[in-house]
Amino acid sequence: MNILGIDIGGTGIKGAIVDTKKGELKSERFRIDTPKPSTPDAVAGTILKIKNHFSWNNDIGCCFPSVVINGNAKFSSNLDPKWKGVQIDALFSKACDGLEFNIINDADAAGIAEMNFGVGKDKKGLGLMITIGTGIGSGMFYDGQLIPNTELGRIFGHDGDLFENYTADSARKNENLEWHEWGKRFNKYLNHLVRIFSPDFFILGGGASKKMEKFENELNVDTPIYVSKNLNNAGIIGAAFNVIEPHH
Repeated sequence: MNILGIDIGGTGIKGAIVDTKKGELKSERFRIDTPKPSTPDAVAGTILKIKNHFSWNNDIGCCFPSVVINGNAKFSSNLDPKWKGVQIDALFSKACDGLEFNIINDADAAGIAEMNFGVGKDKKGLGLMITIGTGIGSGMFYDGQLIPNTELGRIFGHDGDLFENYTADSARKNENLEWHEWGKRFNKYLNHLVRIFSPDFFILGGGASKKMEKFENELNVDTPIYVSKNLNNAGIIGAAFNVIEPHH
C-alpha cells in the first residue's frame, strides 16, 4: 500500500510517497525549508503544499521533532515555542481538507524504518537509534518493539548541560568544529548511553550519519554501531509505515 510520509525537521520539511510493503520511496522526495518562524500555522501551510505537490487525498503519516502522545506535541523542541501542547493531527487535518494524519516522533519513525526495512531487521535485544541533526533524537527498541518517546538527547552530561547542545550536528556547525573534534564529543555521548542502558547495538541516522567515515576513528564504544540504511529517508518511510502498522 502506498502512503504519503512527511518528515518535519528543524531546517526542512520533506515528503515522499512510500511503498509500505517494501519500505521504499515510490516518488522523488519533495523538500521545503522549514518556515521561520516555525509556528504551527506556518508549518501546517507547508504540509498543505506538500500534500498538493503529490495531489494526495488519502491518509498521511507524519513524523515530528518532539515527544508525541496521541497526536499531541508535548514540547516545542527545535521548533517555535507555540508548538507545546498543540494537537498536531487535528491542526494538519484542518489545513488539509480533513485528511487523516498519523503523527509520531521523528527518531521513533526513523527507527521503525530501520528495524523493519534496514540494518535493524531481525536484530534482537536492546537497540538505540540515534539521529544526529539540528538536535539529537532517539528511538529505543527491544526485540524490534518500539519503546516510544525516549528523548536521550535531553540527558544532562556535559558540564551540567544537555548532551544535545554539545553533540548535535548543529553544535559542530555553530562552533566550526572539525569532524574529528566533534567525533570525540559524540564518542563521549555514546559511552554515556552505554553506561546507562547497556544496549546491544546502535543505529546512527540523521544528516551527520552520512559522514561516518570522517569521525568513526574517534569512536571507541564496545557496542556494535550501524549506519542507517535509509539515511535521511528513514523518517519518511517510518512515518508512512506507522499508518499501516501503528507502533505505540
